[in-house]
Amino acid sequence: MSTRAASRPVGTVTRGTTNPNRLRRMDRWIAAVHGAELRRAADPVAVDLGYGAAPWTAFELLHRLRAAAPRTRVVGVEIEPVRVAAAQPYAREGLVFRHGGFEVPVQGRPALIRAANVLRQYEEREVAAVWERLRARLAPADPGAGFRGGLLVEGTCDEIGRRHVWVALGPEGPRTVTFATRLGSLDRPSDLAERLPKALIHRNVPGEPVHAFLRDFDRAWAAAAPYASYGARQRWIRTVRRLTADWPVTDGPARWRQGEVTVTWGALAPRD
Repeated sequence: MSTRAASRPVGTVTRGTTNPNRLRRMDRWIAAVHGAELRRAADPVAVDLGYGAAPWTAFELLHRLRAAAPRTRVVGVEIEPVRVAAAQPYAREGLVFRHGGFEVPVQGRPALIRAANVLRQYEEREVAAVWERLRARLAPADPGAGFRGGLLVEGTCDEIGRRHVWVALGPEGPRTVTFATRLGSLDRPSDLAERLPKALIHRNVPGEPVHAFLRDFDRAWAAAAPYASYGARQRWIRTVRRLTADWPVTDGPARWRQGEVTVTWGALAPRD
């Protein structure tokens, strides 16, 4: 992470690559899994951190989250001032753009921070500090309101959003890892390895949990080959159901049908 002066945004400029609908899988998962939390939040502010050279993803995040939590407001945050200036004509009710980085320059503490394709260019050793800094900015839990606290969603996807892997973190630390894909484009589940977030991508080697998980995922996919005649979705569902025998899968068929599977972070966390 950059060691700039405290008055300057924290972080480094990304390539800024973005495309419309690139983050649709992540957005839909957030709306489904965190939508109730956003509805309970006293101030449901969501941050699109590092939205890139165009503001499409921030606008889409607002649209998708408001379908689940109508009071949600989105703040697009970019470390490159030129990108912030270019986004201003797209600001509207519930959507603003600000110059900043990992310090997350918004009032209060957001109920959601989405950081997609931001840490890809960082070193693995830098990830923990970035996660800690961002988690510290999340809204705290409010048990009386049934609010578990803000959510940080950090991950990586391909250029058009067909394959995506992300980690969800609460104020207390990492919670889950989600694998999501367009099933019709999938040859085998381990194809998702190239989209592992920075905290895991270099750990896809023998002896590491994420490598064992992807190995078992491929084996379950192969065993479910007879279901391919019913379509890729049925094969995926059968595959994930088989995985649940050995891995702590946290979601169910409603999400599996979307081409997703979510596993507890502790099962895939890197070994020291």
